[in-house]
Amino acid sequence: MSEKIVELEIEDLAYDGKAVARLDGKVVFVNGGLPGEKVRARIVRSKPRFSNAILLEVTEKCDLRVPAPCPHVSYCGGCTWQDLDYNTQLRFKQKQIVACLERIGNLKDPPVDSIVGAVELFHYRNKMEFSFNVSDDGGFTLGLHKRGRFDEVFDLQKCYLQPDVANRVVAHIREFVQRRGISVYDVRNHTGFMRFVVLRMAKRTAQMMVNIVTNLGDLPYQQELISELTGIFKEVTTIVHNQNGMKSNIAVGEIERVLYGTGFIEEKLFDYTFQIRANSFFQTNSLQTETLYRTTFDVLDPQHTDRAMDLYCGTGSIGLLLARHVSEVVGVELVPDAIQVANENAELNNVSNITFWEGDVKDFLRTEQATAEPFSVVVVDPPRAGLHPKALKRLLEINSPKIVYISCNPSTFARDAAALVAAGYRLEQVTPVDMFPHTMHIELVSRFQRDESIKLADHDNSNV
Repeated sequence: MSEKIVELEIEDLAYDGKAVARLDGKVVFVNGGLPGEKVRARIVRSKPRFSNAILLEVTEKCDLRVPAPCPHVSYCGGCTWQDLDYNTQLRFKQKQIVACLERIGNLKDPPVDSIVGAVELFHYRNKMEFSFNVSDDGGFTLGLHKRGRFDEVFDLQKCYLQPDVANRVVAHIREFVQRRGISVYDVRNHTGFMRFVVLRMAKRTAQMMVNIVTNLGDLPYQQELISELTGIFKEVTTIVHNQNGMKSNIAVGEIERVLYGTGFIEEKLFDYTFQIRANSFFQTNSLQTETLYRTTFDVLDPQHTDRAMDLYCGTGSIGLLLARHVSEVVGVELVPDAIQVANENAELNNVSNITFWEGDVKDFLRTEQATAEPFSVVVVDPPRAGLHPKALKRLLEINSPKIVYISCNPSTFARDAAALVAAGYRLEQVTPVDMFPHTMHIELVSRFQRDESIKLADHDNSNV
């Protein structure tokens, strides 16, 4: 089919942030535009049930559109909703959670609370990842990916999601690499050296980690770069070099060396201190993480007699904070580095009633440690893919009275919620928490209570 230009009226926003219109009765997803606007767009792909289009021009704007401060908003893959009124962003996010639970979870009138808005709308991220790439003119870029493109990176002027000092660090590293003539990685040909710059910035302590990810080999002029970064930017407290020789374009190293400082930064949540290493998982919005965890504990309503299981615990932040409210916590995490940091954080905060188990959740749920004594509370915070089918099946066999499920993906949460309800749990509460303003991403906290009138054995769980 040849590409054609069409006039569309935007009706809605989809879960992935795209605008939704209709043409001749068929849905058209557009990579721009807001509800109520009229646009010109180019159809670039047509399927039997839908088409994809690229926005060319907004011919009639709506009242929901607001000025976006970022100079990159029209093509950056990050803040696709920065030009949408924030209260409207929240309304659409809540609407999408309800829609997922109704359509995917087949749950009628799901108990979804009003969404909890963010504390900060800009400069809220404590981690940002920037990519190097060669450019057609023989030079290179260091910045973020253009929307929908793995192989196109634009030079960052200013990102409004991170502190301004981080923008200046990125600019300095770009200038240093250019000045010293260090080669840059080509994502198409898999040649060159400099691959990523990852910045981690603690909100409460103002500490910054610079993580430089390269191809295999020592970092050229590393002492000079260390001297410049630490001399100019007092916030830089540690510098790490990760080497990645794999073709997969990810900012994780096979070999890691600490070039300066301790190799970690410290962040404070409530009155606890957490160490964060280069490749540790930690929620990327520190202030709103406190809101998320406060909501979690409100939903959970922990008792001092509870034994709690914290599945997909990462570096242990939820479990460590929960430990003060219950008798015992067992945290489970697959990533060895995360378990090491979790144990260090437990020692750092003098938490003695928590233990961590390294391994896959589905394997842990078959162990004697998981089954010998009952757990009155289970907290699950899985990745975007949701619960592995075997993990879900074995979680149901544990038959804990209360499950609190934290999710960053309403669609996979709705799928898992349907299975939990079918197995005899009541979905009692869902509270959305906006962790990422100006993006389509949303977190939620939910509580499932076992219905004592329904026995697990009455249900066939062979399909989960």
